Amino acid sequence: MKQEEINDKSRRDFLKQAAITTIAATACGSLACSCGGGNKHEHHSTSTATGEKVKLLSPDGKMIEVDSSQLHQHDHAMYVSRAEARTGIPGRKFVMVIDLGRCKNARKCVGACQKMHHLPVEKEWLSVKLMKDNEQSAPYWFPKTCFHCDNPPCVKVCPVNATFKRQDGLVLIDNERCIGCKFCMAACPYSTRVFNWEEPKEDLRDYVSSPETSLPSKIGTVEKCDFCPDMVRQGLLPDCVSACPNGVFYFGDENEDTVTNGDETISFKQLIKDRAGYRYMEELGTKPRVYYLPPKERLFPVERGYDALPDNLKARFKDVMEGEKK
Repeated sequence: MKQEEINDKSRRDFLKQAAITTIAATACGSLACSCGGGNKHEHHSTSTATGEKVKLLSPDGKMIEVDSSQLHQHDHAMYVSRAEARTGIPGRKFVMVIDLGRCKNARKCVGACQKMHHLPVEKEWLSVKLMKDNEQSAPYWFPKTCFHCDNPPCVKVCPVNATFKRQDGLVLIDNERCIGCKFCMAACPYSTRVFNWEEPKEDLRDYVSSPETSLPSKIGTVEKCDFCPDMVRQGLLPDCVSACPNGVFYFGDENEDTVTNGDETISFKQLIKDRAGYRYMEELGTKPRVYYLPPKERLFPVERGYDALPDNLKARFKDVMEGEKK
């Protein structure tokens, strides 16, 4: 069985989730409408076309592009209760696959994540590292998200159940419960969590707090990548997936054995098998839900993702890059 071949029923079930969003958008006139209930903060603004395209799945399974202005970014068309947000989406088991051979450090994923979650430029829930496994090997770009582990040490050490594991595989944070003790930050072996030192922006304070949106941010609490479950519940891909110009990120449902990067939809199991997928620091026993495909037959030289960076970002990778020039 080739990577491109997937079970037809699995694909239909996966695309069915996208149909819900598209139908709702048609009925309401915009994805930004508050179809999910009156409790959600509403924000209707007149937007002009940005020229920035976002990929969506249509009800008949076709990939379409719309201008990002039509989505109004984080207005969240669907509101769910806190109980639903803590339980997860029934029957789903979300998984991500990152193809290291395609990454050139374009940083579109980082920017999209920051825009979606209203993060300042200095705060990165998703970061891109420059890795070099040993002195003889070549460096490669390594996008790093929260790994949403199936055996998460962060959940075990939280004294107030603010960090929790959902049935759909996601690990989220309830900032209404978080007391800022940072135990979870110390327990996370991947260092993917950040502490919120500042008050949220004024225009975000009226949002109804939800672990699914991670908004509004709350001073004195811990934050991290959440896999955009509010978008996933609507049948949309996380912003990091759709923003990547090179198809680095695949996201999907392990139960349906289906993942997509927006351009192709393929079998998760076959992709991992054919490309020798692995989990980062798997020897720790955390059982991450993020898999990596080795940086084989890379599309871009590593220098391409370095030379175009501003000086402040170049400083992060300077030691590795200078070592390559010796």
